[in-house]
Amino acid sequence: MTHIYFVRHAEPNYENHDDSLRELTPKGLEDRKLVTDFLSREGVDYVLSSPYKRAIDTVAHFAENYGHGIEPVEDFRERRVDSCWIEDFQGFTRKQWEDFDYKLSDGETLREVQERNIRALKEVLEKYQGKTVVVGSHGTALSTIVNYYRPYFGFEDFDRIRTLMPWIVHFSFEGEHCIKIESYNVFTKQLEEL
Repeated sequence: MTHIYFVRHAEPNYENHDDSLRELTPKGLEDRKLVTDFLSREGVDYVLSSPYKRAIDTVAHFAENYGHGIEPVEDFRERRVDSCWIEDFQGFTRKQWEDFDYKLSDGETLREVQERNIRALKEVLEKYQGKTVVVGSHGTALSTIVNYYRPYFGFEDFDRIRTLMPWIVHFSFEGEHCIKIESYNVFTKQLEEL
């Protein structure tokens, strides 16, 4: 059995519009300790992450405290929305979930995001078979992975977790077959099967 714990990043500083360099807020830096507390009991073997700063910084507290390096994986990065800041992010997001092929001129479709994240996940499953792996991730990227294995996970589900940062999703695999997905809310300590 292979266990993959995807960790959606903690609260980022939205004043920084550079997607790759957006850092965590002071609250985010504090909340990542809840991730460390949860992961400390899971027997983690490896820590990977999206190359984006907020994702790396969210899992860095755990990695540093438990002697792990962090391997950046480019294909686990968040969706590219556009080359400019989107004011009506909610409306844009709804359109994307209603049509997985919808995108803005300089952005990615959810299908493209899903395909590269699943490709990266399958490489992880092959490389780390039988291990327990943490992956620093993002809300949309992670939600498209959940949707791949649970197609009923759609906009309403995404909207429900939109402000939940950090958020942990545990995938259990036999080979490449996903046998269980559990969502963990670090604030309420509630575990729910997806």
